[in-house]
Amino acid sequence: MPPYQDPALPVEERVTDLLERMTLQEKAGLMFHTMLAMNTDGSPVEDPAAQPGGVPTTEMVQGRLMSHFNLLGGAGPRQMAQWHNRLQEMAAETRLGIPVTVSTDPRHAFTDNPGTAMLAGAFSRWPETTGLAAIGDAGLVRRYADVVRREYLAVGIRVALHPQIDLATEPRWSRISGTFGADAGLTSRLVTAYLEGMRGPGSGAESVACMVKHFPGGGPQKDGEDPHFAYGKEQVYPGGNFDYHLAPFRAAIAAGATQIMPYYGVPVGTAYEEVGFGFNKQVVTGLLREELGFDGIVCTDWQLLNDTRIGPHHLEAKAWGVEHLTPAGRALKAIEAGADQFGGEACPELIVELVRGGLVGEDRIDASVRRLLREKFRLGLFEHRFADPDRAEEIVGSAEFRTLGESAQRRCLTVLTGDGVLPLPGRPRLYAEGVDAAVAAEYAEPVADPAAADVALLRLPTPHEPRTGGFFETFFRAGSLAFDDERLEEVLAVLEAVPTVVVIRLERPAVIPEIAARAAALIGEYGADDRAVLDVVFGRAAPRGRLPFELPRSMEEVRRSRPDVPGDTRDPLFPLGHGLDIAI
Repeated sequence: MPPYQDPALPVEERVTDLLERMTLQEKAGLMFHTMLAMNTDGSPVEDPAAQPGGVPTTEMVQGRLMSHFNLLGGAGPRQMAQWHNRLQEMAAETRLGIPVTVSTDPRHAFTDNPGTAMLAGAFSRWPETTGLAAIGDAGLVRRYADVVRREYLAVGIRVALHPQIDLATEPRWSRISGTFGADAGLTSRLVTAYLEGMRGPGSGAESVACMVKHFPGGGPQKDGEDPHFAYGKEQVYPGGNFDYHLAPFRAAIAAGATQIMPYYGVPVGTAYEEVGFGFNKQVVTGLLREELGFDGIVCTDWQLLNDTRIGPHHLEAKAWGVEHLTPAGRALKAIEAGADQFGGEACPELIVELVRGGLVGEDRIDASVRRLLREKFRLGLFEHRFADPDRAEEIVGSAEFRTLGESAQRRCLTVLTGDGVLPLPGRPRLYAEGVDAAVAAEYAEPVADPAAADVALLRLPTPHEPRTGGFFETFFRAGSLAFDDERLEEVLAVLEAVPTVVVIRLERPAVIPEIAARAAALIGEYGADDRAVLDVVFGRAAPRGRLPFELPRSMEEVRRSRPDVPGDTRDPLFPLGHGLDIAI
């Protein structure tokens, strides 16, 4: 047995032994962390047309010697565990047998976006992260993270590409639902609990590592646009609030975070170079490593180096500020900045080219590979590389975990108006929109016309402006936070016809002063199924949520506000922290 395979030896000794045995190609493979699909029967995808990036699984594991993969999509828990095990078998057949590390974006809530989060599917379903913030209970967040950890472990997922601890200070930003809201203090407390829950009570073999994102805080986006797209690359600080956005990362590092992801954005009008954070040496080395003392893994956000395709869809490399560089030149700049790993890329030959061309010393590559190996050993992957499909079926989406998630969905609902109206009594004649008719019939007598109803219930989505720039862009709900005139008139017509409870999804803050003024009751939700909503409306469950961000009064005030400053709109319709307790 070579020393690196001996679990009795200290981690650093095992890392050193393995590193000394590795070829440059093997080291380069470790520095790439890309997306990988699976077939629904649990087999690896070998058809290039069905694989993100177009590279068969076997080629990535055994040809390019990669061993970090972000699972895109999924299947049942048994199939996911079987897929993971097949990857590990492939990896075990390579010269050194370095195990695979599987990661995932969040998959325990309601968001369906291939670039940020996936529907819960077989996993227990909880509110979005903003919903956990609306509850504000660190103990619940720790329990939630513990459930996520146990379900991930059951199918072989060992790295969470979350939590997202950006601050929701720009109301129009499309990624607010993944945050803990606008308050840096609350976010700092909750990320600490989150990391504790994901670490678990036992050894590293029972832990899931978290890749905390997006350093140094991705919230203050100019005009609320997202830097997944060139038009949203500017990150601005007109309020001088850079340090406010940094505060949750200080807390995460103090709580033992081992992986951090910089965002795509370009800092504008600061002392830092105006290039994307993943290429920014002043930010990654100067701020994160030297000032904050972080010595864990820095993995870039996805697809900084190459243009790519997902099926028929072309995606531009997010090389903001260094668009003029070649993929090799971009890789060199990111390595010089302090990055250890490239997300969403599968081109280890670039690293080999840079070293053999004398542009990067192999000792610099060794520094990154040492960090990456250390995490694999710390997680116990060399000794515990396989998942148990039977246990996966037993654990994932268990009755206990589903009950906990459903309770959180109810608890986080935020009553904005309606004291004295809620809960609704008896079994009224109910006109409903956006609610499953069969579920509504469990609580009331459904009617098809507001004129025939005693009360109405409207479930509304967050207002947004649909984008037409391509398949991927359509998943990012951005733009205006107000309903257009036609839709607003339709909603107000119902409110005028019958007393109405409006339940609005707060994926982002919504601008709804007319609706708030005319609704009999107004409830904000952050990811909840129909039964969770109706249980609260009819008094079967108690809502306890508080707004994790303010709701502005007008789009004019949103445009006037500073994107790096929390609660910066004048005279908000509902302030940060607003919420009513309803007796049941």
